[in-house]
Amino acid sequence: MSKREVLRELQARLADRLEAAKAQGTFVSSWLAVECAGRFYLLPLGQAGEIFPWVAVQQVPYTCDWFLGVANLRGSVVGVVDLARFLGAVPARTEQNFSEASLLALNAALEVNAALLVDRLLGLRSPQAFVAADTPAQDAPPFFGTTYVDAQGTRWQELDLQRLSQTPAFLSINA
Repeated sequence: MSKREVLRELQARLADRLEAAKAQGTFVSSWLAVECAGRFYLLPLGQAGEIFPWVAVQQVPYTCDWFLGVANLRGSVVGVVDLARFLGAVPARTEQNFSEASLLALNAALEVNAALLVDRLLGLRSPQAFVAADTPAQDAPPFFGTTYVDAQGTRWQELDLQRLSQTPAFLSINA
């Protein structure tokens, strides 16, 4: 099965689970969990868009190293941001890494034509999946939300994609 088919199947399963949870009146997951450069993030479902397999990206000269370029996703040209690099990590990227990565488009309601490169999709999470929570540090970026800790001790940083997409650093891709 190709990666594209696997992603379509994942999206279909996620949509089915969300609909089933709504129909049963049970709590619906709040976040899409992802991994980037060994760090774990929670992205609000309402701010996330479609998930795509890695596609060829056309580089744009004179841009920041975290701005990978532009890609054609379902007929729309979108800017592709390496989320790990944008957040300050310096992942060693190889063709193998890219082939295993996914692009997460931002929800169209955010009015920013961009997609985030994430290393791995880890499924859905709800607040019940965590045993502890900490408020953001005073010096944290404005788009950092609560930091959650799961039962295994893994720390998950919530990212507000709407705030992220409106920060001057995110909107200024020129190097």
